[in-house]
Amino acid sequence: MRTAVCSGSFDPITLGHLDIIRRAAACFDQVWVCVSPNAEKQSQMFTPEQKLLLVRTAVADLPHVEAELWPGLLADYAAAKGACAIVRGVRNGTDFDMEQQLACINRGIHQGLDTLLLPASPAYQHFSSSMAREMIRYHQPLELYLPASILPLVREMRERTKGWIPNGE
Repeated sequence: MRTAVCSGSFDPITLGHLDIIRRAAACFDQVWVCVSPNAEKQSQMFTPEQKLLLVRTAVADLPHVEAELWPGLLADYAAAKGACAIVRGVRNGTDFDMEQQLACINRGIHQGLDTLLLPASPAYQHFSSSMAREMIRYHQPLELYLPASILPLVREMRERTKGWIPNGE
């Protein structure tokens, strides 16, 4: 069985993320979505548990796709799952350069672990979780950016956390 890992902080999962996961699922027998709490990223909106819930909800209709939290190194997670590849989406040259460096590091940690870089579909090249958080924060329509299955959860989480509203209003 050929297993791959798709990873990210998914704060929140976007249609662009879901597109990469779906494309990976079409190529591999099993796909693990690794939700990583990224301490380096500033102004995270969702807790790790909320991110996991959103990802699991978004991928619920995909057979052979599962999601878990992982606080450690991605290469170690991939090795623990028996993955032969890490699948990452890239939107532009900057993403490519960063992902290429990470691919070399991950391969150095676990020999034989390849990274496949999938170009973002044109419809999603401008997407980012940062942009999605701004849309959520300012109560903008989310249907064009987030999977439909998570919209009720995001709205509920937004309403329970007044800190997401501009100026705490």
